[in-house]
Formats: sequence, structure tokens, C-alpha cells
Amino acid sequence: MIRRISAAFAGGALGAFIDSFNIWFMGKAGISDLIGLSMKPEFTAPWLYQRMVWGGIWMLLLILPVLNQRAILRGCLFSLLPSAMMLFLVLPGMGKGTFGFGFGTITPAVVIGLNCIYGLVASLWYERAIRNSDGMKNG
Repeated sequence: MIRRISAAFAGGALGAFIDSFNIWFMGKAGISDLIGLSMKPEFTAPWLYQRMVWGGIWMLLLILPVLNQRAILRGCLFSLLPSAMMLFLVLPGMGKGTFGFGFGTITPAVVIGLNCIYGLVASLWYERAIRNSDGMKNG
């Protein structure tokens, strides 16, 4: 069970790192301006650390026996929960309104899309780590 918890947390942290890089890069490369998104975070250690820790915690959901044979679908499904938290709690708490429309009308699509990538990375990492650890036990 410790291997599963570790693999889920590490996958979530890695997925959150990639998600964080993606949203930062979109701002730096001008993609955010192009699509009408004013969310352009600075890539700082405290910002990244918080996102990676929460990303790891959220992906502890991977331990649940849901869609075990469908890593891609599973990752996207589990990413909907942190997406909902962002859209209904975090962004409104920042004064950007429900769905974060204060950052632009594209905000919900960006949050859900980038979080889907986060969930995919986490789920694929978890699947590979568990498969490799099971192979070590049997080999």
C-alpha cells in the first residue's frame, strides 16, 4: 500500500509540475494573450511548491479501484475534482468570479484542459510505477 500511495503522490506532483509549467509558459509565450486569458502566474518556488503538494494530494485518488484498466480516462476523470475546486472555490476566492471568468471567458476550458493533462501524467506515472513494483515483487 505504501508503494501505491507513493506512486500516486509522485505522479500527482509530477503532473502538477507539468501543469504549472504549461500555464506559466502560455503566459510567457503570448498564448494566453492570443486566447484572451489574463491569468499569467510567475514561476516562483512558493507557487510551484504549493501546486505540486496539492497535485500530489489530489492524485491520491488513484489508489481507488476505479477504471484501473483505463489510465487515460481515469486521469481525466480524477482531474475534474481539482478543476471543480479551482472553478468554484479558488478563482472566486481570488475575486475572479465563478468559473474564473474574471481572467477571461476561456478560463474554464483552460483549467479543465490543463488539469486533464495533469491527470493523464499522474495516472500514467502511477500505472507504470505500480506495474514496475509488481514486476519487482514477482521477479
